[in-house]
Amino acid sequence: MSFGIVLDLISLLLVSASVFGLLNHHFFKLPHTIGLVVLSLLVSGTILLVHAAFPAWGLADAARGVLTQIDFSETLLLGLLSFLLFAGALHIDLPTLMANGRNVVTLATIGTILSTAIVAAGVWAATAALKLDIPFIYCVIFGALISPTDPVAVLAILKKLGLPKQVETEIIGESLFNDGVAIVIFTIAVSIATGTKGDVGVADIATFFAVEAFGGIALGALTGYLAFLALRSIDDYVVEVIITLALVMATYGIATRLHVSGPLAVVVAGLLIGNPGARLGMSEKTREHLFNFWEMMDEILNSVLFVLIGFEVLALSLQPGYVTLALLMIPLVLVARVVSVGVPLYGFGMMRGRARGSLALLTWGGLHGAISVALVLALPTGPIRDMFLPACYTVVIFSIVVQGLTLEHVARRFGPKA
Repeated sequence: MSFGIVLDLISLLLVSASVFGLLNHHFFKLPHTIGLVVLSLLVSGTILLVHAAFPAWGLADAARGVLTQIDFSETLLLGLLSFLLFAGALHIDLPTLMANGRNVVTLATIGTILSTAIVAAGVWAATAALKLDIPFIYCVIFGALISPTDPVAVLAILKKLGLPKQVETEIIGESLFNDGVAIVIFTIAVSIATGTKGDVGVADIATFFAVEAFGGIALGALTGYLAFLALRSIDDYVVEVIITLALVMATYGIATRLHVSGPLAVVVAGLLIGNPGARLGMSEKTREHLFNFWEMMDEILNSVLFVLIGFEVLALSLQPGYVTLALLMIPLVLVARVVSVGVPLYGFGMMRGRARGSLALLTWGGLHGAISVALVLALPTGPIRDMFLPACYTVVIFSIVVQGLTLEHVARRFGPKA
């Protein structure tokens, strides 16, 4: 893809995000990211309707032609995702996270594994009933890619409602770490499905998981510490902002080449810079500029991301069997979420002293988003990918729009004020 085409696509996405943001602010008044998804879906739906009425115009084909020039998976996994994870981790209070560390780690690991298993079993049964029989390992792949949560669309709602700090920290903290866990499971399952790893035993899976997860954490700690030393050595906010940009890109790039978890590495680096780095390595002026910069980056990239998610609906294959499977995935994923949260809460003694309605809040606040879309688009082109794309998008859109818009009601119904 030429540099000129890249600039044209970026311009299109930014203009769309600006126009949709303006319309949402003046007329729809939805939470910003949810409004962007809704409006981009409306535009996508309009294009499909016009195409159905006037196929000779080739409007949908032209739109798909533009979208096919975007490597969505590559754009998310190697581009937007690293910056979004760093920006999210930067604003997390580390002492609060550590105080709830056991809960966050349990939800991000055991919860993700449980969700993957339940969704995989459900997909296996559903595809068999619909005569879309597929090997079970591909059901595991879908379970892994749809299990990670993404609270980006509802962070503003969570803060506005003043939920108990424990619940808010668990929702945000889980989403920052379960991305890495889900990607490890996904990678292992894809390797087994495609035969690139040959015979894989339990010991191999455990070793791979440990290398990916702990390797990513160690890398993030190392690069974050080196960046902290660099930040502490100067007092120039322009240079220090550039250092953090370099930190994100270098950390993710090195993680990719070392075959360790890039998401976990970036999150750990962000936690270090946002906490001891901000407290011990920056002047007050630098802190203000740096945090404002990353907050703006977070808003801009999320705006582009959610517009892109809405537009990518144009690329879906909508065969009747695929649509039925997609609709079945909504209740299945919700059930998996309830169990994957409920088992750790009640089975590991995490309910003692908790606020009323914690299960409902953690379940409904666990939205699915960009990482799921990126992973499904990373699958090899073919029937399995065409089948899973509508299912993934249906869950993601339901999650962002329906759960995002009703989370405030759920919070007021079940969650006491902090």
